[in-house]
Amino acid sequence: MTDSSLPAPSQKIPAAPAYGAATLSEILPSAAHALGIPGYANPLGLAPTKRVAVIMVDGLGWNQLKSHLGHAPFLRPLFERAQKLGTGFPSTTATSLSSLAIGAAPGEHGMLGYDVIDPARRRVVNQLGGWPGDLDPLSWQPLPTVFEKAAEHGIHTATVSIAQFSDSSLTRAALRGPKFVAARQPATRARATAEVFAAQRNALVYTYFNELDKAGHKFGVDSPQWRDTLEELDYVIKTLVSRLPEQTTVLITGDHGMVDVPASQRIDYSLQPELIEGVELTSGEPRGVQLTFAEGTDAAQRAKVREAWQRAYGSKAWILSREEAVELGYFGAVRPEFLPRLGDLMILAAEAIAFYDGRRVKPMAFEMVGQHGSLTAAERFVPLFVHRTA
Repeated sequence: MTDSSLPAPSQKIPAAPAYGAATLSEILPSAAHALGIPGYANPLGLAPTKRVAVIMVDGLGWNQLKSHLGHAPFLRPLFERAQKLGTGFPSTTATSLSSLAIGAAPGEHGMLGYDVIDPARRRVVNQLGGWPGDLDPLSWQPLPTVFEKAAEHGIHTATVSIAQFSDSSLTRAALRGPKFVAARQPATRARATAEVFAAQRNALVYTYFNELDKAGHKFGVDSPQWRDTLEELDYVIKTLVSRLPEQTTVLITGDHGMVDVPASQRIDYSLQPELIEGVELTSGEPRGVQLTFAEGTDAAQRAKVREAWQRAYGSKAWILSREEAVELGYFGAVRPEFLPRLGDLMILAAEAIAFYDGRRVKPMAFEMVGQHGSLTAAERFVPLFVHRTA
């Protein structure tokens, strides 16, 4: 652990996500149980049903929605009954969507962040969109999805999303199984979702909206553009729900929240040599940096880099070794083969700050306002609305 005389964040490091009880990982297993599929628990207590619509609004955090309920007239009256779920860790799309679809904690499925280490080849893999051609998604993430299990038991499964995601590596690794229905605009996704249900007696349909996340990244949560997008999606979701058959269970959630980071706090840590001395690979996300030391780097050098981070940014970030993060339970139980995908040292933002390796990222990355990936409440909690159509 770190020297108590070094700077530390004012807020205590948060507890681990409530895996098995109240995270994104529990949504689809509970839905599967409600659909009558054997082998799944129902920690969310969903009532039996023949149809489940899962609506994922990328970037819909609990804190952000609570502060902007005036811009969500459909969701506002439902908010009092909404459940507050954890995203899992890190609070990032590749991990959250994997946890949702597979019904397992990150340490079980191995989709452990935005950028992770491929230990066999000592390289960084971007799990959201930068997969190398020689990396097989089915080998990288071997667990079956809930969609695959549902289909085995006669439930029609479908994903309604943007065409570019139909055969992406992330889809093949962690969201595989459903029939993919491509629809470009939010309104057409709503219509396509309703059409799937109209044609099926028993169905599990996942509908994805990424517009709110894009607005947050580009303009920030505290922006007219983000609020306008929330209003538009609220209306689209209202329309979608109104078109669903009677007695359809509707589950509306998000994959992470967001923190607005001012330009002055978007730090290029590669300009500070003491922070990367002996470091071979940098991964994670700007609010959850992971550093992998070169093979053979001794304990003294590792401790020196950790202390340098602690002195420079210890008041604004929680700094943990991989072993400490795993012991604290942030990833859930981690399968041994997945441990090397994590960095040796983790810098987890506690304040409105983000850290970049300027040698590796594009200059436009520094323009991102809304960010996520760390442990703060603004990033790690999302709503779950459970609604039954009349």
